[in-house]
Amino acid sequence: IFDAYMRYGGMPGIADVGLEQDKALTLLDGIYSTVIVRDILEREKRRGQRQITDAILLKKIILFLADNIGSSVSVSSIGNTLVNEGLLDEGHRKTKPSTHTVQAYVNALLEAYFFYDIKRFDIKGKEFLRTLGKYYIVDIGLRNYLLGFRNRDSGHAIENVVYFELLCRGYDVAIGKVGTAEVDFIATKADEKLYVQVTESMESETVRARELAPLQKIADNYEKIVLSLEPGLDASYDGIKSENLIDWLLRE
Repeated sequence: IFDAYMRYGGMPGIADVGLEQDKALTLLDGIYSTVIVRDILEREKRRGQRQITDAILLKKIILFLADNIGSSVSVSSIGNTLVNEGLLDEGHRKTKPSTHTVQAYVNALLEAYFFYDIKRFDIKGKEFLRTLGKYYIVDIGLRNYLLGFRNRDSGHAIENVVYFELLCRGYDVAIGKVGTAEVDFIATKADEKLYVQVTESMESETVRARELAPLQKIADNYEKIVLSLEPGLDASYDGIKSENLIDWLLRE
């Protein structure tokens, strides 16, 4: 079931088509074409705003964000990347879209709940930072539809799943910064706080050291957990839990 979810996502109707890729693609295409792109363009037109008018630029920004989920992204660099990699050629655009224009398109995608942005929080300084944030896509199946069904960047893909599960469980979620290290997620609600690292496997000693290091630098006593598909033999490391991702997803 988890593998199917990671391939086709969890949009309404996906369960009805089973594991038939052609039917899943048709469904995802319909969701993308009508609910996402057409609605965004038509909504902006109804508002009388002229910023979101280029369907090709909108698609390219969507593809860029989908390809970079879980990575630090600067809106000001998106236009440069699209031009430098020739991604706007088919639109015959000769000049780089301005940062203001790109931000307007990104804001429209956030408002449509197609992408979600997540900010950095300085754990020691106890304040949100204005530095690079990250973006996650609302459904991993839509990402696969857009970019192709292949094993790409699976670590960030499972991060994407964990992020939305934390939202569904009622947490406010941020990226944690502790010194020069980073914690994938700080999840908070009321008096509860949870620090979460996400990785594919904890079986390698090198990976264990990398994933545990940021959590070990946090001095408070809130729960700290590493979620992975292969948690290894140890259930905890100095109080930091190592847990199977699928078991965690099924718990609540």
